[in-house]
Amino acid sequence: MAIPIGDINPTRRRGYINLLLIAVNVLVFVFWQPWDGGFCEQNAFYVEWGAIPNEIIDGEPLTQNELDTTVDPRCGLDAMPDKSVMQSILVAMFLHGGWGHLLGNMLFLLVFGDNVEDRLGHLRYLVFYLATGIVATFVFAAVNAESTTTLVGASGAIAGVLGAYLVMYPTATVRVFILPFFLIPLPAVLVLGGWFVMQFYADSLAAQAGAGVAYLAHVAGFIAGMVGALLLGQRPQRPQHRRPYGVRRVQRRDWPEY
Repeated sequence: MAIPIGDINPTRRRGYINLLLIAVNVLVFVFWQPWDGGFCEQNAFYVEWGAIPNEIIDGEPLTQNELDTTVDPRCGLDAMPDKSVMQSILVAMFLHGGWGHLLGNMLFLLVFGDNVEDRLGHLRYLVFYLATGIVATFVFAAVNAESTTTLVGASGAIAGVLGAYLVMYPTATVRVFILPFFLIPLPAVLVLGGWFVMQFYADSLAAQAGAGVAYLAHVAGFIAGMVGALLLGQRPQRPQHRRPYGVRRVQRRDWPEY
């Protein structure tokens, strides 16, 4: 298992929006999601605020019959006609299913998001982040139109950031921690390209095993991020060759001939 813990890719300005997104995700998880209210309260919370593919495609909240098959039989839940389906798509991008889900997402956003924000600018980065997350959700919903399983997490939007980073900085050096104890530098094209291939492959396995991770949303978000970056005129940054410490550049001069 490879975990990116940092990159050697300095920015010109601090990624305030990226830090704000991380803060909002953490605050929502800690102070809003009902972790102390029991299983049924958590279940009802996800149904009320999470993105559900069947609702997205139909444009309407689940009916009582659909809720009866979605919610655990131990938890009674009335239909919620006042639920805003479009609002749930946005809100779901800031909800997480546990500490592992949250911390993994925030680590990737912390490592790669600041450089993408540096290239796009603060406001455009925020719009880009939300847009790729929405695209990822809609693609997943379109392929799973009958599903009433709740979709939560920032993974689709973060995958969009990773796709943009690959377009902008394919040769940047990423420090990767290889479990159990190896720390090695690798080019971004290898780290992120490998991550994308794993998500693509995992999606086919998840479909067969009925896993609870929306790998297709990761794939869709990553592709949306790459396409979005290209449409915004972003191109790969040329690798910067640094001179060894203490070596000064010799300026060219017209030396006299003897």
